[in-house]
Amino acid sequence: MALGFGKKANVVETNPNTITQDRGTAHMRDPPLETGVYGYDTEKQVGAGRKLSRVGGGGVLGDSDADSEMSVGKQMEAESNNSIKYRTCSWPKVNYSLDPGFPFSTGGGGMASALPTAALLFAEYICLAIMSFPYSYSVLGLVPGLIMTVVVAALVLYTSLVLWEYCLRHPEIRDVCDLGQMLFYGWEWVWWATAVMFILNNTFIQGLHVLTGAKYLNTMTNHSVCTVGFSAIMTIITWICSLPRTFDTLSKLATVSAFFTFISVLLAAIFAGVEGTTGVAGYNPDPNHVTSTGAILGGAPIVLVVPAAGTTFVNGLSAFLNISYTFIGQIALPSFIAEMKNPADFPKALWAVTIAEVILFSLVGAIVYAYTGTQYNTAPAFGSLGNPVFKKVAFSFMIPTLIFLGVLYASLSARFVFFRLFEGTRHKGNHTVIGWASWAGILGLTWILAFIIAEVIPFFSDLLALMSSLFDSFFGFIFWGMAYFRMREADYGPGWYTKRGIRGLWGTVLNAVIILIGLFMLTAGTYASVDSIVLGYQQAAFDGAFSCENNGI
Repeated sequence: MALGFGKKANVVETNPNTITQDRGTAHMRDPPLETGVYGYDTEKQVGAGRKLSRVGGGGVLGDSDADSEMSVGKQMEAESNNSIKYRTCSWPKVNYSLDPGFPFSTGGGGMASALPTAALLFAEYICLAIMSFPYSYSVLGLVPGLIMTVVVAALVLYTSLVLWEYCLRHPEIRDVCDLGQMLFYGWEWVWWATAVMFILNNTFIQGLHVLTGAKYLNTMTNHSVCTVGFSAIMTIITWICSLPRTFDTLSKLATVSAFFTFISVLLAAIFAGVEGTTGVAGYNPDPNHVTSTGAILGGAPIVLVVPAAGTTFVNGLSAFLNISYTFIGQIALPSFIAEMKNPADFPKALWAVTIAEVILFSLVGAIVYAYTGTQYNTAPAFGSLGNPVFKKVAFSFMIPTLIFLGVLYASLSARFVFFRLFEGTRHKGNHTVIGWASWAGILGLTWILAFIIAEVIPFFSDLLALMSSLFDSFFGFIFWGMAYFRMREADYGPGWYTKRGIRGLWGTVLNAVIILIGLFMLTAGTYASVDSIVLGYQQAAFDGAFSCENNGI
């Protein structure tokens, strides 16, 4: 397939009536197009023609679904003799041997095979950022915060399903960069712009986990080593853990990460309740107590149902962006889908993780906030626990996710570069010295950049907000509103929004709002994030670059 470096592809229209195939040769398009992709009817069609056609406008491989030469079955067939196979994830395992047109039999069923894709999703979303929810609720107020949690979760679920449908139509997509170029009519500059955002987003997340790893080590050891040294230690550990080349292998670490993260946040909520409102870190019964920094901080923890009077736009938007960042992870989904044996099963994992997210994030955020209040809250919320043993025990269970999530995004960046360097060579799918040396070198470069970011930008909440503004505006909202419009235009032709009645009107309005939300995050969100960072430096709230100062909680 084209790698995304070329100019806009020529559109090749194919008569959809010529793609009907005999069941015996259906493996050319696994399974038959007539039943939808893997039996999923993505949209009931109106009239004849254009059934599951490619979105209108030139994509990387053209405009018609009939011209695809990169179907899932052919990709699996192409790598069947390789030592390293990439399409290995599933939910659950489907026995395609029941379909004589499918060239591979994956064996019997069993829920154990659900782990690869589901574990990756759970580990990506059930992460350290959960512990910023109490802070967000303290700024937004408990009720608006909980409402925002549900609304953002619903929007991310919807846009993820749109993304998934688009990937079903384009099985040759390997990552969000290929997808971005297709969405915007195959233009080369869109691929490059998406690639820059993709690499920066992933590297910033890696840097965040280097920073938080150093924060953990400082907390556990009472700052026994310079913080730069702890960051270097964390960088080396995560680089080593990044070396596996397939998501199927990484999913084993993902399972451990998701489980221990759940235990960690559950312990944080339990410990907050055990300590009560008078055991919170920094508690002072005098509401007029003046701290060593000159701030007035004391009295019983204050829990706000609505935002406090005088809450600034910058503070409110930063809190919203913290919530959004935790939910928005669509940047990784095309890469996950690209390694699934049966991509049509992806929504099962998606629904499961979304339900778990809403329940876990809301409960943990509300419980911890209820006991720590507005004035004693920290991000991450482990710092709000007054008992040092409670704080260290709860934080320690977060170790796997501190390592894994950075590893996951490093792997996304590395495979983005590696696949394009070695596509069509034996180094991509086999154990060769050049292949492994290149893979390790690419990973090493991403972790060096992450280390630098961790030391230049040594803060937590504002880094989350800035990343949300710059990257999640596109990868969380704008891209998927565009994907919806492109697919419906391909399905129904010009004026499609008038041909579907209220359903078409509702879809148009909803996805236009989704795009506007993304644009708002990009503009106002970036302004608020930068302003918050400037204010933090003016108040000497952050340490300097490459500082040895203790950043423990």
